[in-house]
Amino acid sequence: MRLDKPKALLTFLAILLWSCQSSKTVISEVEREDSELPEQTQEEVSERPELIPFLEAQISGYQETRRRDFDLLHTDLELSFDFQKEQVEGLANLTLKPYFFPQKELILDARDFDIHGFSIITGESDTPLNFRYDGKKVTAYLPRTYLSTDTLQVRIKYTAKPNENVKPGSKAITDTKGLYFINASGEEKYKPTQIWTQGETEHNSKWFPTIDSPNERATQEIKLTVDAKYRTISNGLLKSSKENEDGSRTDHWVMDLPHAPYLAAVVVGEYVEIEDEWDGMQVNYYVEKEYEQGARKVFQNTPEMISFFSDLLGVRYPWQKYDQVVVRDFVSGAMENTTISVFMEELNLNEREAIDSEWDGIIAHELFHQWFGNLVTNESWSNLTLNEAFANYSEYLWYEYKEGKDEADLHHVSEMEQYLEEAKEKQVDLIRFYYEEGEDMFDSHSYAKGGRILHMLRRHIGDEAFFASLNHYLKKHAFQSVEVHDLRIAFEEVTGLDLNWYFNQWFLASGHPILEYEVDYSQPDNLLLTVAQRQDFTTTPLYKIPFKVSWYSEGKRYEKELVLEKAWQQFAIENQQVVSELYMDEAVELLAVKRSFRGKNHFINQFRTSELGVARYEALDSLAAMFAEDIDVAALVGKGLEDEFWAIRELALMNIAKNPAWLLAIDGLESTLFEMAENDPKNSVRLGAIELLALIDSEKYSPAFLRWMNDPSYYVAGTALAAYLENDENLNKAEIAQRFESEKNIRMVVALADYYIRDEIGGKGDWFNEKLDIMSGQSLYYFLGYYGDYFVKMPSGGDDEAIDKLYRIARDHKANYVRIAAFMGLFGFIEKEGVLEKAKEIWNQEQDEMAKRYLEFFLSTYLEEN
Repeated sequence: MRLDKPKALLTFLAILLWSCQSSKTVISEVEREDSELPEQTQEEVSERPELIPFLEAQISGYQETRRRDFDLLHTDLELSFDFQKEQVEGLANLTLKPYFFPQKELILDARDFDIHGFSIITGESDTPLNFRYDGKKVTAYLPRTYLSTDTLQVRIKYTAKPNENVKPGSKAITDTKGLYFINASGEEKYKPTQIWTQGETEHNSKWFPTIDSPNERATQEIKLTVDAKYRTISNGLLKSSKENEDGSRTDHWVMDLPHAPYLAAVVVGEYVEIEDEWDGMQVNYYVEKEYEQGARKVFQNTPEMISFFSDLLGVRYPWQKYDQVVVRDFVSGAMENTTISVFMEELNLNEREAIDSEWDGIIAHELFHQWFGNLVTNESWSNLTLNEAFANYSEYLWYEYKEGKDEADLHHVSEMEQYLEEAKEKQVDLIRFYYEEGEDMFDSHSYAKGGRILHMLRRHIGDEAFFASLNHYLKKHAFQSVEVHDLRIAFEEVTGLDLNWYFNQWFLASGHPILEYEVDYSQPDNLLLTVAQRQDFTTTPLYKIPFKVSWYSEGKRYEKELVLEKAWQQFAIENQQVVSELYMDEAVELLAVKRSFRGKNHFINQFRTSELGVARYEALDSLAAMFAEDIDVAALVGKGLEDEFWAIRELALMNIAKNPAWLLAIDGLESTLFEMAENDPKNSVRLGAIELLALIDSEKYSPAFLRWMNDPSYYVAGTALAAYLENDENLNKAEIAQRFESEKNIRMVVALADYYIRDEIGGKGDWFNEKLDIMSGQSLYYFLGYYGDYFVKMPSGGDDEAIDKLYRIARDHKANYVRIAAFMGLFGFIEKEGVLEKAKEIWNQEQDEMAKRYLEFFLSTYLEEN
C-alpha cells in the first residue's frame, strides 16, 4: 500500500504543528512506563504492588501473531450486488483443515452479515450446522472432532452489509468498509458507478467469510454476477464469462496460487481495457474511457519495471498476470492486491496531463509488493515494514535505474525528511507489538524509515551481497509468512555476517542517531574527524554506524569507510593528499540528524567540486538560506541554472524568486531564463523560468506567454496563462480567460480562478460551482481555497450555496486533507449567521485525530480573538 497526501498540505501542517506544539518526542504510555521500569525480581514486585499494572499492561497490550487453529486452503465465492441497498449477496464454499491440534469448532471472521445458512459438505450431502454469530465472528459447531489429517468443506449463504458499523479510519486507510459502492444510485452527475474492495488490514471479512489474518493464505475463485454493461477485474485469470438471460453476466475468476485473504480484490465498473504484455504475460490497465490515452502514458513503463525487478531480484514475477486499475474515492494511495493493483483517481489523466505524469514511484511501489508482501507476507501487522520498507525502497531502485542516481538520492532524502518530521511527534520501534489497531502501523516509520534502513544496509554490505540475500529470502520463504528474524537470517546465511547488531538497533529499537562532528584541518594530509552521538540514550540506542567520508584532490574523488561505535570517537583520515574540505556522508546515506559548523567556503567548494547531485543540492540550498546577502552566492546560484541535474536548476530558480535582488546580480540571467523557458527538458524547470520572466518584465514577455499557454505541458501552459492574466496591461485578459474556461486541468483552472478573484470579475459563480463539482482528490484540495475566496469577495455570486457546499465537503468527504481545506474555506464566511455553528458541528463530529486538531486550532484561535 502507498500513502499519498499533497506536499503543500504536509508543509502547511508541519508549520502549523511547529507553531502550536513543542517538538518534544511523544512516547506511548506503555512504552514510557516500560522504559522507566527497572528490572525487578519477584520479591521486589511483591514489595511494590504499584508495578503490577505496568507489568500487566505489557502482557494484555501485546499484539501477538494470530493463532492458527485452521489452515484455509481454498475460497470459492459466488457474489452478486444490490446497488439500491449497497449490499452483497454471497455464497461461500471454504475448504479447510485443522492446522495442528484437533478441532471441534470452526471460527470465521464475518463482519456485519446476515447469515442465512451454514453447512458442511460431505460428498453429495449438505448438512446444516449449528452456529453462533456475534456480528463479527461466526462459530460453527462441527459434527465431530477433526484432525490435522482431515479436510473439510463448509458452505455459508449470507448477505454482507459493508456500510454497517463502520469504524473510523486511520491516517493510512480512511475507511473500513472493505467493499465500497461508488455512486450506486447514479445521482452524482460527474462520477461513474463502481464497486471496489480494500482488504488491508483485515477488512475483506466485511464482504466474505474468511480467516482474516496476514499469516493465512489460500487459493481462491470468485464468480461475479453483474449487469452486462460492467467490466469486472479480480485476482488471477478470467476463466469464463457467461451471459445470463436477465441481462446480467457472470465472470469466473480463478486464483490458483495461494495468497493472504487481505489481498483478495474485486473491481466492477465501466472500464476500458488497455492491453499490454511482458514476456507473453498479460499486463493490462483499466481506466474510464476519458482517460484511455493518458493511461497508456501513465502506465507505459510497467513491463520494463517487471523486467527490471525480476532481473534485479533473480526471481521472476511470480503471478499469473498483472493488472492496474484506477478507481474513484479510494481510501488510500494505492493497494497491491495480488495480480491487481488499485490506484487512487489522481492517476486518471488525459493524454495531455500524462505528459507530466510523475507516478512512476507509486507504480513501482505497488508492483514491488507482488514480491515483498504478496509472495512473502508479514506474519502480523507488527512486522508490516517487511512489506512496506521494501515497497518504499523499490521507488529508489527504479529511479536509480531509470533516471539516475541523482534523482534517486533526492527521492531518498525526501523520504528521510518525511520520517524525521514524524519523529518530532513520535519515536517507536519499527517492529512493534504494542498498538491499538493494525492501521496504526501504517506510518512513516514502517515506510520511509524502513526504506532508509534497507538503503544503509545495501550501502554497507554492497550490491552483490544485498541482492543475493534478497533472492535467498524470497526463494526460501515463497508463499509463506515471515517475521523480521527471517530477513536477518537470510542475510546472514548468504553473507556469513552476524547482523544482530544492525537489526537490533534499527528494526527493534526506536529513534535515530544525532551526530555532532567537526574536522581538524591542522594537518591537511591527515585530517582528524571527531564524531559524537547526542541522541537520548535512555530511549534510543548507542548506534554502531558504518559511514563514509570523501574528499576531492586534483579532480578525483576519494572515499573511505569508517565505523562509529562509541558515544565519542576520533578518526585519523590518513588522506595523504592535501585536502581543504572533508565531507562526512556526502551521499546523505545515513538516517541521522547531523550537526556541524560548515561555513560559506565549505559549501561553495562542495557545490563546485562534488560529483553527487544531492550534495550540490544541499550546498546550494544552504548557501541561499544562510548567505543570501552575499553577491558571490548570487553568482553561484546563477551557475546552478546550468547544472546538469534538473532539481538544482529548479532550486536555483526558486531561490532567485525568493531573493529579487539577485535578478540584477546574475550576469545574463534574462537570456538564460528565456532559453530555459523555451527549451529546458524538464517542464517543472520551464515553469519556474516563466514565473521569473513574468517578475522581470511581464509586458515584454506577454507574446511568449500567449504562445506558451498552448504548450502541450500543463505545467508550462498553466504558468504562462497565470503570468499573462496577472499583467494589467493586457487588455484582452477577459477574452483569453474565456477561451480556456472549459479546461478541467487544475493548473489552468487555478490560473483562471486567481484572475477572477484578483480582478473581482463578477458572474463567475456558476463556473466556480461547475469546477468544484468535477474536482476530486488533490485537485479538489487545491481548488477549495480559491472557491471560498471568490464567494467571500463576490457574495452576490451565490455565497449561500458556496457555504453549503463547503460545509458538506468539510463534514462528509472521505479524505481528511480535503475536509481540512473545506473547513478553512468555510472560515472565510465565519461572520455570517449560522456559519460558526456549522464549524462547531463539523469539529464535534470529526473523528480523524489529525483533522480534529487543525479544526480545533482554527476554531480556538477565532474564539480567543472574538
